[in-house]
This record gives sequence, structure tokens and C-alpha cells, in this order.
Amino acid sequence: MSYRDIITIEPDKRGGKPCIRRMRITVYDVLGQLAVGMSHAEILDDFPELTEADIRACLEFAADREHRLVALVGGA
Repeated sequence: MSYRDIITIEPDKRGGKPCIRRMRITVYDVLGQLAVGMSHAEILDDFPELTEADIRACLEFAADREHRLVALVGGA
């Protein structure tokens, strides 16, 4: 499954930030928790409505965004 099947962007929800499955939990919420060293299990405890696939989708989204940024800057 692609992150595109999980990550949604709705202009009127959370200021248009990328969210997980139309919920109000943003990709940045999950990435921030990973960045401070929280484990997947700890994140799932904090957000029981999330799944491992949701966390992987956040990471895939971030990697794809970084790749696009580098390609844009490198191609300019």
C-alpha cells in the first residue's frame, strides 16, 4: 500500500496539513514523536487509532517529500 492511500490533505482540516486517514492526526505529529525517540509502540499507545502502516506511511511521505525537494533544488 502506498502512503497516498493513507495520507490525506484537506484544506479545511488542520490548516491543510497532511493528515492520516482523514483524522486530525498530522504526519508532523507522528514524525515529531519519532524525532524525539518514541518507539512505534509508544506512538500507538498515544494514538490507539493509528496502525503500524500509518506510521510507515508518514515516513514514506517524508522521504518522498525530501526526494522531491532535492530534485527541485538540484534541477534548478
